[in-house]
Amino acid sequence: MKKIKLENPIKIDGVEVNEISLRPPKVRDLIASSKKNIDEAEKEVNLIANLGEISPETVQELDLRDYIKIQEWLRDFLSASTGKN
Repeated sequence: MKKIKLENPIKIDGVEVNEISLRPPKVRDLIASSKKNIDEAEKEVNLIANLGEISPETVQELDLRDYIKIQEWLRDFLSASTGKN
């Protein structure tokens, strides 16, 4: 589980959240996000939402700097998993 500290906290169900916990992705997560007929950005939002057990709408409310930190973690994880890092 990776905890990402948010520079700009968000509210989830009325509760201020300062960090998002993300579990490592599994094959089923990639399959689920790729099945939808949406663009790559929305697929990534859905994947992150699934890993953090939050809604895609919550992910969309993240400050861009916080979202980029999550993207970097995800890319690093996937790169390390394929041996490219």
